[in-house]
Amino acid sequence: MSRTGKDARSRLAERLADRGLRLRHMAVLAALVDFGPHVQRELAERLTIDRSDIVKIIDELDAADLVGRARDMTDRRRVTVTVSPAGRALFSRLQADARAVQDDVLAPLNARERARLTALLARVHQHLQGGAGAGWPSR
Repeated sequence: MSRTGKDARSRLAERLADRGLRLRHMAVLAALVDFGPHVQRELAERLTIDRSDIVKIIDELDAADLVGRARDMTDRRRVTVTVSPAGRALFSRLQADARAVQDDVLAPLNARERARLTALLARVHQHLQGGAGAGWPSR
């Protein structure tokens, strides 16, 4: 599983690199699209990215007009990050890239085998997350 995951991540990373992006850029965009605006510090915690690294990632996304930042007027130390319309549109294209990589990785499996693999991996994931309440991510 580890080797397959590494290969899939490498393939997606190559596609992202063609766009001048890294996996962490996509992760930030995904979190903002899925969960809405975030305080920069909380975004770092959600994604388990070091605070100094999240600043650099957001700087890069901001420079490309993919996200916007605003200081909290009541606490100037708090910076809220929001995905821009351009960032949302790019994320849709990145999702298509991720689906293409997934289809390539799973090419040897037919539709029934893919469904079975997904169900088995969901069960393992649920177990690792502590049981019945955990669900499989939509992506």
